Amino acid sequence: MAKTHDDFEHDLGSDLVITKTSRRASGSGTWVSGTIAAYRFDALVFPEHADNPAWELGDSRISKLWIARLKNKETVFNWDRGMDMPAASPKTQRVVDFLCAGLADLIYAE
Repeated sequence: MAKTHDDFEHDLGSDLVITKTSRRASGSGTWVSGTIAAYRFDALVFPEHADNPAWELGDSRISKLWIARLKNKETVFNWDRGMDMPAASPKTQRVVDFLCAGLADLIYAE
């Protein structure tokens, strides 16, 4: 049986896998790589909000976020202190929103 939109929404994040984290040499920010919902992502996440709010994706503490489909490696979203490529589909946007809502909290959980 094919998954529905509601199934995707309910399951979003259940398959989140962080494959690598590495702190930047400058001591500020952490590069995070992982997979979620048939996508691969790389993000630069910070413990605090950006000095310039325009550099941060929403209120996420993410200054860089690249997302590609696992299936064909096609880039479907890119933010690099500003929008380079908006989400290619509503599904991609929901993944972006999910990562923005909690990736920094996950990485910097105390």
